[in-house]
Amino acid sequence: MRLAFILVTCSFFLAACEPVSMTQNSPFEYPQTEQVPLVDVYFGTEVTDPYRWLEDDMSAATATWVDAQNAVTFEYLDALPRKQEFTERLARLLNYERESAPFDEGQYTYFRRNSGLQNQAVIYRLNASGEESVFIDPNSLSEDGTTSIAALSFSPSGNLAAYQKSEGGADWRSVEVIDTESLEVVDEIDDVKFSGLAWQGETGFYYSRYDSPEGNELTAKTDHHRLYFHVLGTAQSADRVVFGNGANEKYRYVSGYVTEDQQFLVIYASNTTSGNRLFVRDLTAPDAGLVTVADDESADVGVVFSKDGTLFAETNRSAANNRLVKFRLDAPEQWQDVIPESEHVLNVSAAGGQFFAQYMVDAISQVKQFSLDGELVREIALPGPGDAAGFSGKAEDTTVYYSFDNYNTPSTLLRFDIASGESSIYRASKAPFDSDAYVSKQIFYTSKDGTQVPMIITHRADLALDQAHPTILYGYGGFNISLTPSFSSAMAAWLEAGGVYAVPNLRGGGEYGKAWHDAGTQTNKQNVFDDFIAAAEYLIASGLTDSKHLALRGGSNGGLLVGAVMTQRPDLMAVALPAVGVLDMLRYHTFTAGAGWAYDYGTAEQSKEMFEYLLGYSPVHNVQAGTAYPATLVTTSDHDDRVVPAHSFKFAAHLQAKQGGAAPVMIRIEKDAGHGAGTPTEKIIDQYADLFAFALANMGLER
Repeated sequence: MRLAFILVTCSFFLAACEPVSMTQNSPFEYPQTEQVPLVDVYFGTEVTDPYRWLEDDMSAATATWVDAQNAVTFEYLDALPRKQEFTERLARLLNYERESAPFDEGQYTYFRRNSGLQNQAVIYRLNASGEESVFIDPNSLSEDGTTSIAALSFSPSGNLAAYQKSEGGADWRSVEVIDTESLEVVDEIDDVKFSGLAWQGETGFYYSRYDSPEGNELTAKTDHHRLYFHVLGTAQSADRVVFGNGANEKYRYVSGYVTEDQQFLVIYASNTTSGNRLFVRDLTAPDAGLVTVADDESADVGVVFSKDGTLFAETNRSAANNRLVKFRLDAPEQWQDVIPESEHVLNVSAAGGQFFAQYMVDAISQVKQFSLDGELVREIALPGPGDAAGFSGKAEDTTVYYSFDNYNTPSTLLRFDIASGESSIYRASKAPFDSDAYVSKQIFYTSKDGTQVPMIITHRADLALDQAHPTILYGYGGFNISLTPSFSSAMAAWLEAGGVYAVPNLRGGGEYGKAWHDAGTQTNKQNVFDDFIAAAEYLIASGLTDSKHLALRGGSNGGLLVGAVMTQRPDLMAVALPAVGVLDMLRYHTFTAGAGWAYDYGTAEQSKEMFEYLLGYSPVHNVQAGTAYPATLVTTSDHDDRVVPAHSFKFAAHLQAKQGGAAPVMIRIEKDAGHGAGTPTEKIIDQYADLFAFALANMGLER
């Protein structure tokens, strides 16, 4: 249990508290962060939280603190010798036309295009004559480019389209419905979060939302998700709750999906980000109820395709590396393997009446084509080692599209003929980047407990391998997310400047299936940090870099990774770049949908053992006064309603108060931005220019 109270030594008013004294060694004058020492008691252990007031990110005091921190940070960043160099380099490398794969809806073919430096990609379409026109231009929705469009979904006829509109990067979104002929908005609903848009006929669509939170919607806890059906032209208040109101129907995450043949409504329900219950309703039978297909959250299961009353689903139930099964609603418990589990992790998509099995072989793509009966048609030849993504379409499609890239190869869009198995280039990359001038190789290193971990290292081909180079080590290690080789024009700027980029596939990710994921969760979380530390030690031992030229970077769960490693091994790196990190491990679950992350982290209230484990690595609670920490640039956004900025605020305040060395500790707080999705190109350039210039300056490479 937990008990919180304010110590009587300090008034509730911030002005009555003594300011934190700054470390003598620091040459920087940081804004003074007031302490209001609040104490929590967990299982008899007192834990002080002096910066709890920073959790109120709508208060005047927090706003003043944010402005003061940004003033110091941007004064420092803007004066860095290589800031302008990277700004210009990033603008050049990002200034090329990029297009998505095309897709057909109704009488039109749609695709997204960014002409180069547009803040948001524009949605275009072609008519039957091949004439091109703008369908939706998100850049016209806000002056600063911070409004983005997501989850575009068309009705079966293609005459209507619904899309989500995010302002400032927030997860809370509005939905607009547009007539695809007149381009007029014909309907709108609000307060949608973590939702798809699934049409049932032309009358309406399913969507998910939480109750409107009490207080600040950017931080307030949201833990009861419901699935609604909205009938076009009616008030949102009249929307019917389809799932989430009944007995035993309270879940943190609920979503609905209608199969392409319009026969089934598929409902996913879960309380954490791993494992889900599955329910299906036959929409062709008016009085049909929900059929339970998976009645516990011990495994993941998701419907991929349906035909003639048979549903095909991908699952890791009794298959740690996933398998494809089929079943019918009259016998939902009788699952039959279509593509059985193999030694490699499987991800299945469907197009043209075929399945495309995308396997990860040490994080590298391998793709095979199967019939609906599970017969192998062919292995698809890819351009090389890297990541192939796509292979998804409609049942009647004769071609399907996929992209291919890796760390030193810009993304190329390819068209695949489903019948012949031939791939052809549909859109070659126009990126101003010479792939032949760079090398990218995969190595395996040994972690602390003997586990072999893969890592891909990328750098210029002419780089001398017998001397230390500026290196960014990037990691994530959580939530079953796999880091597959992908090209980034932003990281290309680092490589072009002579930097090394290294990405290990840490435990906690999904590269080797459920066992690899679980090996980095809850009381196994230290494995992730050990894997990251071992990756750094490998790079140093190889001679490619040293601790004076090494930067650690990661975002969200990766921000936690950087925060934990820099507090455990501050000697290991010169620079730490934790972005939008989960940094207060005792309170993360009290904000927004954070409680859903408990599968990976556990919670402080779960047990005495779990509390002590979390306290042992929580970055906010492990900053030690007098320790020389590396140069640190904490980054976050004021509209991040997924990992609330209070995590970063509190971590930065602790670091500034306790820094025992001379390296700078700063926080860069982006205004009108969220967790990262939909970030405008202009902000991307500014952010990366700051990160790279900060890193090199604190490696002693200012010129």
